[in-house]
Amino acid sequence: MAGQNISRENTRTAKVSIRLTEFEIPPMQDVLLVGKKAPIGPEAARRMVDALSPEQYEVVPVKEGALEAMVVRKSLLKLIPKEKLLPIILEEGQKLLTENMVIKAQIDIVVIVKREIDV
Repeated sequence: MAGQNISRENTRTAKVSIRLTEFEIPPMQDVLLVGKKAPIGPEAARRMVDALSPEQYEVVPVKEGALEAMVVRKSLLKLIPKEKLLPIILEEGQKLLTENMVIKAQIDIVVIVKREIDV
């Protein structure tokens, strides 16, 4: 159609919502943040998640601030790349975590895809 300016730009955005709570049983959520002096260390967290949900979680060493490691559900890292998601979790988790805490986080991700096509 003459005079119409049709954008053919594809866009992709993501909304990230994080829910942080005290660690409890059952322990599994989307993420566990493990403090440096927490009662459970990264290796024990790895054994726990492997026993409860084999191959579903990745243990990411951090060594930053009070945090020693993050245990992250692998399916989240398929939705948003690790290098984009983990800094957000780290930033928010560092605000609450002390060295002797283990915090679980529930993360809701909504991926929004918009495309235009010629009809």
